[in-house]
Amino acid sequence: MFSPYRLARHLQKEAQAQHNNSEFTEEQKKTIGKIATCLELRSAALQSAQSQEEFKLEDLKKLEPILKNILTYNKEFPFDVQPVPLRRILAPGEEENLEFEEDEEEGGAGAGSPDSFPARVPGTLLPRLPSEPGMTLLTIRIEKIGLKDAGQCIDPYITVSVKDLNGIDLTPVQDTPVASRKEDTYVHFNVDIELQKHVEKLTKGAAIFFEFKHYKPKKKFTSTKCFAFMEMDEIKPGPIVIELYKKPTDFKRKKLQLLTKKPLYLHLHQTLHQD
Repeated sequence: MFSPYRLARHLQKEAQAQHNNSEFTEEQKKTIGKIATCLELRSAALQSAQSQEEFKLEDLKKLEPILKNILTYNKEFPFDVQPVPLRRILAPGEEENLEFEEDEEEGGAGAGSPDSFPARVPGTLLPRLPSEPGMTLLTIRIEKIGLKDAGQCIDPYITVSVKDLNGIDLTPVQDTPVASRKEDTYVHFNVDIELQKHVEKLTKGAAIFFEFKHYKPKKKFTSTKCFAFMEMDEIKPGPIVIELYKKPTDFKRKKLQLLTKKPLYLHLHQTLHQD
């Protein structure tokens, strides 16, 4: 069963499909885009009990006959909305130029660099590398992250990257799937990340970064909320809990500010594989 937000994303993709790859006319795609907007409004209303622009369940029900009869629907759309725009996922460092909001966005000094590896598909994780004699491979299980507003995060996921001291990528960047569940002050992932380089081949001073990202309906982009990192001397089998830092992500680790004084962390479990 789709949540309003997930259904909105599927409709959005169809609404923005190129003409040759879509079964719908431009007018029909515009209507689908408006439905996606309404679903996002409903999702935002569910996230906040104090929403001023609440999109009620009764409103949502008015969309059902439109969606069922999209090929023949020719009446005026019942709500004054615009099709949801193309979702933006910000490039490293780009977020620094946007207007900051909320306490989470105070301070910090980003030092992003463009990915030097091929573009990735969000939610697609890479397989474990082939083993080599005398070399060590690392699997990191991302268990959960503690956040005071965990339940309000929309479509949260974590971007994992390995950077050198200058913030340059040493391996392809990977994105986890959207979190499996949210409970109390935790967002649960329970997903394995396979490090795309043998541990012995990582340069001195390298670090593994974990950027927690979530979607902001009002600004229509996916934003980094906070980040954590693990240095090479922390690579050891078993559980590890690491601190969370304020955005923007500082890949050079020069000006770090803790996200909160509360005991909220990123919970990981490491497994080392040796041939």
